[in-house]
Amino acid sequence: MNDKIGKDENGKVDKLLTGVQEAFTKWKAYSFEQRQTYLIRLSAVLRENKAAFGGLITEEMGKPISQSLAEVEKCIGLVDYYASAENVLKEERVETDYEISMIRHEPMGIVLGVMPWNFPFWQVLRFAVPALLAGNAVVVKHASICLGSGRAIERCFRAAGFPQGIFTHVEASHEVVEEMIGHSLVRAVSLTGSEAAGRRVAEIAGRHLKKCVLELGGNDAFIVLDDAEVDKAAEDAALARLQNSGQTCVAAKRFIVHEGVYEAFMQRFLKAYQSFSPGIPTDARTVLGAMARKDLAQELRQQYEKAIGHGAEILLPLTAVGDQAFEPGLLLMNEDNPVADEELFGPLGMVFKVRNDEQALEIANATAFGLGNAVYTKSKEKALFFARSLESGSVAVNQIFRSDVRMPFSGRKNSGYGVEMSLYTLHEFTVKKSIIGFY
Repeated sequence: MNDKIGKDENGKVDKLLTGVQEAFTKWKAYSFEQRQTYLIRLSAVLRENKAAFGGLITEEMGKPISQSLAEVEKCIGLVDYYASAENVLKEERVETDYEISMIRHEPMGIVLGVMPWNFPFWQVLRFAVPALLAGNAVVVKHASICLGSGRAIERCFRAAGFPQGIFTHVEASHEVVEEMIGHSLVRAVSLTGSEAAGRRVAEIAGRHLKKCVLELGGNDAFIVLDDAEVDKAAEDAALARLQNSGQTCVAAKRFIVHEGVYEAFMQRFLKAYQSFSPGIPTDARTVLGAMARKDLAQELRQQYEKAIGHGAEILLPLTAVGDQAFEPGLLLMNEDNPVADEELFGPLGMVFKVRNDEQALEIANATAFGLGNAVYTKSKEKALFFARSLESGSVAVNQIFRSDVRMPFSGRKNSGYGVEMSLYTLHEFTVKKSIIGFY
């Protein structure tokens, strides 16, 4: 079912959700292992259509084709992981004075997912697959520029044999999405998107006492200490900022560099950074695409000019190439610059030169966001100190931060709350039911 729902179509919302609820009632009775057999088939469908899906991603949001194909590959890995995952939702027996003493992990019901455009397949499957494996039904509202991806994903679930209605992609206005969040049949909501969108969804969900998981923006630090392997750090730094044209929540955005290695690092970093130049997205050699929309490019340009107006120095200019692409820019930032605490969602980075480790940590944590930082150092002691002290949901050591399906992914502060990926996410949309008593 691929429904288009406009404003004031209340009857259509009720009909849609009633059908999904009926599907959920049947699906929740399937065993964990039975649901996994559907995931095995879903993985096969993704593999068979990898080239087509990669092309669709590039067509809709402009990602270089090599990165689009890598996104589909990552989706296949995620589905495979959950298809063979340990059943952590089994009934648990607890030693008490009761004869009956157990905990059941029961699915909540219909979970609404509001998904973004920057990873059109990955973000949807990252949310939907564990939610479905836990026994829930899923309704997805995809970004307006990625409706083709939403339809294709729904066809994948259908081709894999999932029951009708258990995964539903819906094309709906913001007003209808808000109505759906408040609908009695929707039990929870998951959003990946901006901080503003997260606040709005949390407000509505809170009003209706609905559980929500929010994966929001980031302003992540890439810290280079005075004992770092400079060549590796510089190459990684360029990729960490410019992959997917910088349109990634966990992309490195603030490069915090110790003065002891600043000159050596910057010489190599600038060279690596300038090797990313906009190209034709369908060319396998292209490493930097255009931004997804004109308004997003305009917003990035405004942030660039604002930062310069507040004292930032230009290391590399943000040079427009047409309406939506840029030769990537880089700014040397002053600490009191208001843009330092803004998320730059495009090919523009910020550099901070620091005197010591203490200042590096202070600047890294001086943000309202907290998603996935990185630190480069040869010292195990320093690495563990920063990993434990950075106020973020994740930390990478001597490598670019990348989400790993085997590890929990979550944010702190304005980067959201709730867990995605790993076995922990299987608990997000379940109810822990305690059963006690005597026979």
